[in-house]
Amino acid sequence: MFLGHYGAALAGARAAPQVSIGALIAASQLPDLIWPILLLAGVERVQVVQGENSFLNLVFVHYPWTHSLAMVVVWGVIAGLLYRLWRRDDRGAWVVGALVVSHWVLDWITHVPDLPLYPGGAVYGLSAWRVPPITFAIEVPLFVLGVWLYASRTRGRDRAGRIGFWGLLGFMAAAYVGSLIAPPPPTASAVAWGALSAWLLPLLGVWVDRHRERVTPAVTTAS
Repeated sequence: MFLGHYGAALAGARAAPQVSIGALIAASQLPDLIWPILLLAGVERVQVVQGENSFLNLVFVHYPWTHSLAMVVVWGVIAGLLYRLWRRDDRGAWVVGALVVSHWVLDWITHVPDLPLYPGGAVYGLSAWRVPPITFAIEVPLFVLGVWLYASRTRGRDRAGRIGFWGLLGFMAAAYVGSLIAPPPPTASAVAWGALSAWLLPLLGVWVDRHRERVTPAVTTAS
């Protein structure tokens, strides 16, 4: 899952409009943001193969600390508590924590069985990646829905807010397409260094959010 995570983040802005979209993006992708760091440290492992399609070029050999359900819940609790301490915002903290947990749920739909319930536990996955059209039919609508939910309740304060928002979406879409058409990475280290680029998206999200404002929907009253 890739675009679906970002769709969830954008949709989260409807539930907690006071939370920066950068924080929501970071929450929805937190396991994938931590994963390359642990990969480079040798704590988790991935194997590069020539899969039957581009979704299957990576075999996630061992990543219980970032992608087991139990640990994702732990990361979600930590993220929610930190946000609560930072912003004193209960609603925002719940949304941030829920987005972290949503990462495992969305991955469970697309991954082949490689997602453990807990470190050392049984692995699960519904394997949508084995049928790319099914993956696209899941991810693209989720992303489009998230974009609509966010765009319908915000507007650019200035040109940067308008162009920057669509630039952010274009960056997400280009990264997704690039991952599909690029050849398998040469090494696991190359995978990790490339994955670290995902940290740019929350930072871009923070910048874009500063140039946009929330729109309160008009309330109609009966005459």
